[in-house]
Amino acid sequence: MVKSTISSRSRSNVILRSPRKSLQLLSSQDPDDLPYPPDALPGARDVDTPYGNIRVYEWGPEEGRKVLFVHGISTPCIAFAGMAKMLVERGCRVMLFDLFGRGYSDAPDPSVYQQDIALWTSQILLVLASSKLAWTGTDRFSMVGYSMGGGISATFTSYFPELVESLVLIAPGGLLRPSRISRTSKLLYGNLLPSFVVSYFVGRRLRDSSGAHPSGAGGKAKPTDPADIAESEAPGHPANADDSAALMFPDRPKMSVAKTVAWETDVHPGFLPSFISSIKFAPVSHEHDRWRLLGQRCEARRASSEPEKVPGLDEDKVLIIFGAQDPVIVADETEEDATAALGNENVKVVRLRGGHDVPVVNSRGCANAISEFWNDNPV
Repeated sequence: MVKSTISSRSRSNVILRSPRKSLQLLSSQDPDDLPYPPDALPGARDVDTPYGNIRVYEWGPEEGRKVLFVHGISTPCIAFAGMAKMLVERGCRVMLFDLFGRGYSDAPDPSVYQQDIALWTSQILLVLASSKLAWTGTDRFSMVGYSMGGGISATFTSYFPELVESLVLIAPGGLLRPSRISRTSKLLYGNLLPSFVVSYFVGRRLRDSSGAHPSGAGGKAKPTDPADIAESEAPGHPANADDSAALMFPDRPKMSVAKTVAWETDVHPGFLPSFISSIKFAPVSHEHDRWRLLGQRCEARRASSEPEKVPGLDEDKVLIIFGAQDPVIVADETEEDATAALGNENVKVVRLRGGHDVPVVNSRGCANAISEFWNDNPV
């Protein structure tokens, strides 16, 4: 019995390390040669936690509105680079971080720690606690989530209404219809195949989707399932807009979403296991009850004579931004389901030019929509 307990403890301490330390050993390498250089964003810090290192970026006016970004299943937080920069220019304090197993964040062994809302909640709270500023308590923050990060952000907010003052979801997961799950995905992600077989096929699909951009990409693909949500974050997937090879940093031509995802697949030992675990356990679908709770709180605040004393969102509604050409998170379909869950008065929908990669290729449109939602003047 003692032997079994010790074995269990040693298994739970397995951390799949990001490429952070190996890059430190290669100090002579030019950061501009990397698809995701360590100095990609201002205010970088590495946070040591029981789950492994977390890469966090935080910058902007300390007295500004605090905005936490949660990225999607494959592209690390640099997918928000353009939006974050614009919001900082408008007076916001922003914080971005790499989810476990992405970018420069380690991965606690996904065979022990499922990549579900419990793990993501723990990571978000660790990230918030790592700041020298108060992001919790009497201070509250705004949350912007993209794709899988949208599902994470909505569910997190449903558990912590006293922490989140405003919620913005971009092409969000969370309400994906079960009919979208294909037989291939049920086989690939349904615990029917050995893990090494799943890793081989998923790795190959990701590398393929990170290659050359196919013709006719502007939304002509059929909407599919959670696997497509995952893979569609990488340019080359037909869910993205025709300009999905657009650079995240104009002055760094080697930094693109496509190259970053391929780089993670090749150099981060925790990326593929984390990716697969997220497809299985992340809040991509079946989150209707949590979204309904968000809507009920909005209605309770609206009906109260003292709304500031009722936990919930300051605007009494959720902003959802869609890419008009996105065939994965389909605007018509997801708007219908979100409205049914949240309530008609509790959601504002904006549709912008772009595919599933709308926060990258139309970062200014996203930033403007968010600023307008917060009653600021867009630039």
